[in-house]
Amino acid sequence: MASTFCYHFLTPKLPTPPTHNTSSSETSQVSLSNIVSKGRNLTILCCRVSLKQSTDQIVAAQDDAVLRVVFAAGGTGGHIYPAIAIADELKLAKPSSQILFLGTPNSMESASITSAGYDFEPIPTVRLARPILFSLQNLFLPYRLIKSTIHCLSKLRDFDPQIVIGTGGYVSFPTCLAAAIKGIKVVIQEQNSVPGVANWVLSHLSDIVFVAFNSTVDCFPKGKCIVSGNPVRLSSKKGVSKGVARLSFFPEWKEIEDDGETKVVLIVGGSLGAKAVNIAMLNVYHQMLMEKEKVFLIWQTGVEAFNEMESLVKNHPRLYLTPFMHSMDLAYLAADVVISRAGAMTCYELLAFGKPSIMIPSPNVSEGHQFKNASLMADLADAQVITEDELDSTTLKTAIEDLLGDERKMADMSERALKAAKPNASADITHHILSLVDVSSTKK
Repeated sequence: MASTFCYHFLTPKLPTPPTHNTSSSETSQVSLSNIVSKGRNLTILCCRVSLKQSTDQIVAAQDDAVLRVVFAAGGTGGHIYPAIAIADELKLAKPSSQILFLGTPNSMESASITSAGYDFEPIPTVRLARPILFSLQNLFLPYRLIKSTIHCLSKLRDFDPQIVIGTGGYVSFPTCLAAAIKGIKVVIQEQNSVPGVANWVLSHLSDIVFVAFNSTVDCFPKGKCIVSGNPVRLSSKKGVSKGVARLSFFPEWKEIEDDGETKVVLIVGGSLGAKAVNIAMLNVYHQMLMEKEKVFLIWQTGVEAFNEMESLVKNHPRLYLTPFMHSMDLAYLAADVVISRAGAMTCYELLAFGKPSIMIPSPNVSEGHQFKNASLMADLADAQVITEDELDSTTLKTAIEDLLGDERKMADMSERALKAAKPNASADITHHILSLVDVSSTKK
């Protein structure tokens, strides 16, 4: 068809000899000159058409190229939700992207990821027991790691991704290791202020390490880090006012406005629960509600602790008790002060929403991550830190009331938190990922 096109439309037409009196030699010269000139012009036109067609084909091929990405995330929401936020942003940037999550079977990630609309495939668990040197379970760690890595190699061979993104959890290490073995681009995203052993090892095999805080850069190999912030899914409730958010928890209180006097305290002990936080609140919540008529409490007990707390807590119209918060962004919007553990993602959400906070870091998290996160929050946003050794009902009640009674301090804490946050983390990470894949494709 292309040859027919060229023949009919690009083949030069011989000119008709002029009818006026001209010598034969002059006629021949004019005709030959016209033929040569038109032939040159048409040759150039043909080249231009061919070049344009080639360029269009290249652009179309680039547009149609499918980006295949594997995410490795699991264990807790702090690892899972950043991965989902990045995946959402990749889908916005390249709707044709094919995304696969690898994780532990029958786990939090298997439920969360499928409900977010992404494909999920399980791989064998590789769990590092604590303490590392004195746990008999770790004797079998090399065997389990080899088994899981081989399984990951098979998954990567079948899916054939251009890049693998690890956001933490036990599943992240063997998946990223398998990707490095296969020569696939690897990036990791570290949510905590100080990394764990697994991500520190993986950083030496990775192309890019995305970190949330400037202070984390020194923990990784030089030149690998990009300070992006933690990716947080905040977009769904951007247009909701504080008053509307409050009414979603207390619909019968039509007068619960953002009037400067009404205060909402949000208590978050994590998705599973925090026993020490729950007990401290149990001994103080009723007295606070009786003494402060303008105070409302939103209390997430955690799934494992809810039944016990529900049986002990008295119903009150200004108390909202729940095992798990499905609309965490609404809860942040409604709250004036947040009492929370110091998980990495919780800390970053508090910064992103500009919330004054009282942090009670868990002493049971490996490598002291939560205490380090809480200390950084104190530096960045003047968050108040209460260790579990210091925690009791009197200490907690005093901290809450002192903060609620100091409007200037709350405003300063909010301003500092917002200033420290990076709300475009997901978009920035996605931009660097796409650039890395493009560079990788060009080199190939």
